[in-house]
Amino acid sequence: MTTIQGPAVFLAQFIGDQPPFNDLKSICRWANSLGFKGVQIPTLDPRFIDLQKAAESKDYADEVNGIVRDCGLRITELSTHLQGQLVAVHPAYDKLFDGFAPAEVRNNPAARQQWAVQQLKYAAKASQNLGLNAHATFSGSLLWPLVYPWPQRPAGIVETGFQELASRWLPILNTFDECGIDLCYETHAGEDLHDGVSYEMFLEKVNNHPRACLLYDPSHFILQCLDYLAFIDHYHERIKMFHVKDAEFNPSGKQGVYGGFQSWVDRAGRFRSLGDGQVNFKAIFSKLAQYDYKGWAVMEWECALKHPEDGAREGATFIKDHIIHVTDKAFDDFAAAGTDEQTNRELIGIR
Repeated sequence: MTTIQGPAVFLAQFIGDQPPFNDLKSICRWANSLGFKGVQIPTLDPRFIDLQKAAESKDYADEVNGIVRDCGLRITELSTHLQGQLVAVHPAYDKLFDGFAPAEVRNNPAARQQWAVQQLKYAAKASQNLGLNAHATFSGSLLWPLVYPWPQRPAGIVETGFQELASRWLPILNTFDECGIDLCYETHAGEDLHDGVSYEMFLEKVNNHPRACLLYDPSHFILQCLDYLAFIDHYHERIKMFHVKDAEFNPSGKQGVYGGFQSWVDRAGRFRSLGDGQVNFKAIFSKLAQYDYKGWAVMEWECALKHPEDGAREGATFIKDHIIHVTDKAFDDFAAAGTDEQTNRELIGIR
């Protein structure tokens, strides 16, 4: 067994225009002051990392690593959640998702997709140059508007959608394989990969690609009423990343899973700061230790109620207190009888 690394923090929700959240060195110093040991870095803001440059220049990647290490931290992974989303976009969402892309490819879905694919390939090489072994992203979605079959879905459309999704991701997965990096999809509402069944459908279409792995985030499963502990039992061999994020689901006589078009604060299912929701993190950390998870425990802060800086300060301590320092000995070693093979045979009646 392996002791989980951490605590670490995903920087995406903390980046801003005011110090200490407006450049890499300052935000890393802030994270270190709270007790974090690592940072997961989003890749669309060049104030924190220039993704293309990190892919093309080992010297620049070393410089980024140096900034983080000088602050007493390590880079845990890079994230291309927003770029991954653009690998596959249903036409209904074209206008909404254009905001994730640079101006020169907006209003041009084909050019936007090509840009996103190149971003993912840069991410593979940048991760290699930084000495990382896993990367976080979204799958994108061609089928999400059809997730609830009304009107009835046309026969074969789900299969067609997953075949197309796989054809778009296979070249990217191959690039990650060449670079020795696991590509970890966050199973998330709005993505074609949002639960175990959809992940398996995708995995089949990409021929069980060894780099098609998972970012485990139990908060999304609370909101789906999915057994997030059994998910680990099913997919622990593919779980290479872990977002420590809390959530709660409190259905009423007026709303349930869908939320009735309410804002986050008024939804039956909502994300919470660590320790304020319903996720059983003691059981999760135990299962991940049991299955020898070797990655990081990375706090992703999203909460409709609590201030982010309070959530970060509390979250660092919360993760630290939940990481299990795994044992290197059996608890009942003291009672070992010190028998040998001949004694064992005699004990079970073999002469």
